[in-house]
Amino acid sequence: MSTEIRTAAPLRLPPLDLHIGGAWRPSGSGRRFATINPATGKPLCEVAEADVRDADAAVQAARAALGGAWGRMSASERGKLLWKLGDRILDNLEDLAALESADTGKPIAEARSIDVPLAADCFHYYAGLATKIEGATVPVRGPFFCYTLREPVGVMALITPWNFPMLLSARKLAVALAAGNAIIHKPASETPLSALRMAELAAEVGFPAGAWNALPGRGSVAGAALVEHPGIGGIAFTGSTEVGQQLMRQAAGSLKKLTLELGGKSPHIVLADADLEQAAKFVMIGIFYNAGEVCTAGSRLFVESSVYEAFMDKLVERSAKMVPGDPSDPKTRLGPLVSAKQLESVQQYVNVGKKEGARLLLGGERSDIPNREGYYFKPTIFGDVQSDMTIAREEIFGPVLAALRFESMDEMVTQANTTPYGLAAGVWTRDVKKAHGLARALQAGTVWVNTFGMFDTAAPYGGYKASGFGRESGLAALESYTQLKTVWVDLKA
Repeated sequence: MSTEIRTAAPLRLPPLDLHIGGAWRPSGSGRRFATINPATGKPLCEVAEADVRDADAAVQAARAALGGAWGRMSASERGKLLWKLGDRILDNLEDLAALESADTGKPIAEARSIDVPLAADCFHYYAGLATKIEGATVPVRGPFFCYTLREPVGVMALITPWNFPMLLSARKLAVALAAGNAIIHKPASETPLSALRMAELAAEVGFPAGAWNALPGRGSVAGAALVEHPGIGGIAFTGSTEVGQQLMRQAAGSLKKLTLELGGKSPHIVLADADLEQAAKFVMIGIFYNAGEVCTAGSRLFVESSVYEAFMDKLVERSAKMVPGDPSDPKTRLGPLVSAKQLESVQQYVNVGKKEGARLLLGGERSDIPNREGYYFKPTIFGDVQSDMTIAREEIFGPVLAALRFESMDEMVTQANTTPYGLAAGVWTRDVKKAHGLARALQAGTVWVNTFGMFDTAAPYGGYKASGFGRESGLAALESYTQLKTVWVDLKA
């Protein structure tokens, strides 16, 4: 991989290869694909496109690493490497932020202050946890010594999305490596650049060849090859519910260990006694942050009827000031969508919302930025939405908010839970009893009270229902990246 990728200024980068067994190599087919800058609609660079042969080569390299230097490495040594990598990421913060911004369209200020530092934090957190992965003694009946061992799964395929490429990859990479697995990282084909750069940094700090492999390519080819490969012991996937269901079917034949973090249609609930100014601020952030391309986006807003009109006025007034702009400008807070395909999808949902009778309060159309041909869309708010409308049921994954009013708590909870998803929810109230009651009643893996969108590497994250299973982050993530062995020893004389 050329070191020119470290230079933030150029918008075009040299051709990039696959990272397999500690070496950079072209794909077996020689095929490449373009990764596009969403802010301009222009190619950034050409990237090698992995296929079935490359997937097999990566599996063999990972297996060799487990049988060699990586498999023999102590937990303490693994932890030191992870810590060094976290430090190296921070050392390269500016270049990584520029790279992530160019590849995804996210504002540079957010890549610089959130994505890159939190990715580094994942490696620092699990560096400390590497030496804390323990078994237990079990007080069984009889003259036996019984204990458990928590061991790595083996070779794991980590398949990551395009909305937070670096951060969501780090959540999987760090814990998988801390537990002693060898990994094959298949980043989204829309945004492969930070994955390749992280693999390069990992090699620089001393990860043994084959412990960390990066395999950009299409999910239907490279991803499917990994899921079906008999040498893969586990899969961790973040993406759409539809693809997650497909992965479950593909993995069924070999019964691979599977963790899925999937879609969401998160309810954001404002009760009449809430701090309406603060709630309006976070409701806006909850749907328009990262252009709404967030699994936990608060895309369904429930507002108690007695404050509905007043609250919506505040929210629309605030949101109207959020103007899409050039993501390379540090002042920009709303960048483009990731691709032309996503832009078209969002526009179609808006058209359906209008057709089904929702009242458009703000936006609803593409935003034209002077001298730009990127995929910009205006912040969009619909009012008077009904729960059976398409925009209230389906994940849009864009800057589109569907607002509903409610009269009773029971009615609201029923509507909030009437969705196949269960990833997150937000509640705004000054009543502590109502807050805790709703936290229990809402079917979601994460519930935020009087805040929204807070994350920490120490806190488990994942979903209910069609939002997936298994947990990322915290101690809970170890369940997905390790397997438990029970040992019985006969102590009879």
